[in-house]
Amino acid sequence: MKNPYLQKFGFINAQISEAPIAGTGLFVVIPCFDEPNLIATLSSINDCIKPNSHVEIITVINASENDDACVKTRNSETLVDAKKWAAENKKAGFTFHFIDQQKLPKKHAGVGLARKIGMDEAVYRMDLLKLDDAPIICFDADSKCDSNYLVEIEQAFLKNPKAKGASIYFEHPIYGVEFQPSIYNSIIDYELHLRYYKNALEYTGHPMACFTIGSSMAVMSSAYQSQGGMNKRKAGEDFYFMQKIVERYPIIEINTSRVIPSPRPSHRVPFGTGRAISEFQEGKNSNETYAFKSFEDQKLFLEVLPEFYKKNELSKLKDDSSVPKSIRAFLQDQNFEERIPDLLEYGKTWETFQKRFFNWFNAFRALKFVHFARDHFYANQPLKGEVEKLFDTSKLAAGAVSSNAEFLRLIREHDKNHD
Repeated sequence: MKNPYLQKFGFINAQISEAPIAGTGLFVVIPCFDEPNLIATLSSINDCIKPNSHVEIITVINASENDDACVKTRNSETLVDAKKWAAENKKAGFTFHFIDQQKLPKKHAGVGLARKIGMDEAVYRMDLLKLDDAPIICFDADSKCDSNYLVEIEQAFLKNPKAKGASIYFEHPIYGVEFQPSIYNSIIDYELHLRYYKNALEYTGHPMACFTIGSSMAVMSSAYQSQGGMNKRKAGEDFYFMQKIVERYPIIEINTSRVIPSPRPSHRVPFGTGRAISEFQEGKNSNETYAFKSFEDQKLFLEVLPEFYKKNELSKLKDDSSVPKSIRAFLQDQNFEERIPDLLEYGKTWETFQKRFFNWFNAFRALKFVHFARDHFYANQPLKGEVEKLFDTSKLAAGAVSSNAEFLRLIREHDKNHD
């Protein structure tokens, strides 16, 4: 019987002819485009402690049909080198596969489609194994990991059988000799911005605050298939995908190991880490972030919402002076009043209403609000000052801190110990 998900959403047929090894239970997917140092990434995975399950590592070397010939030449060289490396570095418990897709349609070619091809391949492999469910782990071709990476992922899902997704702890390198000092300074600011945003959203009481980093996430195959698989976005595919998962399923944070993403600049995607570092190097907004006031407004909104629901006065949210002006304007902009009948019809109790409400005011719409507030009420502010406000009003109290690097160290420690 053919897999319904693959029939409906599959992009291409199975690409790996070799039969999977019995006992395979972890699948690592790595998109690779014009990547000069793939072998360092593969070596990092190969150096991991062997988990109980056999591991398949599926690398999708990809390019668009209209990419420059030089890119495709480098991709082909990478493929040859990677296959040679895999043949020379065989290790019990690990199998490396390579999918060569260098003529992807221009309309869809990009990191989203490359991830999708690899993740769909993992589904094909599970079908061959008659495996009902297993983690599909997303990694990047310029990332590395700690040696307990696979063991901790395997154990985390075993200990949390209801979990369908995971965010995996990450740390960009912030010193060394591989990059210029300015790049390390930029990645300090960028990672601090990422951690500030996630913790500030959590501070508001929003239930869907989580990291959505493509190199640092995992999903169970059942949830992956039920949500239509990975999208084909050329950037931001990780954010949109993880938001679909966190809206519908329990997810966990795996903070007992570490992914080490690259801080290198890149213009290959329209946004994300590489593009942000490139722009920071060009002097664009390197020390700015969202105003903490927008998160305080959102927190107040979520705190007063139960009372408006209890009094059956949701329509007054857009006019009541107890609701921050930025929220009122956003609710009008988003036509919230038109959503109220639907929210109430399926929200007969506060619990069911809450669930329905956060399906609407999900993490994506929460980010839209922050952008709306930035554009109309609270302009971006210097990063250090806003992080200080977060620390002052949450469990992150730190005392006197003199640098963004020190703030990053403290917030990393907090995130690593996050329940």
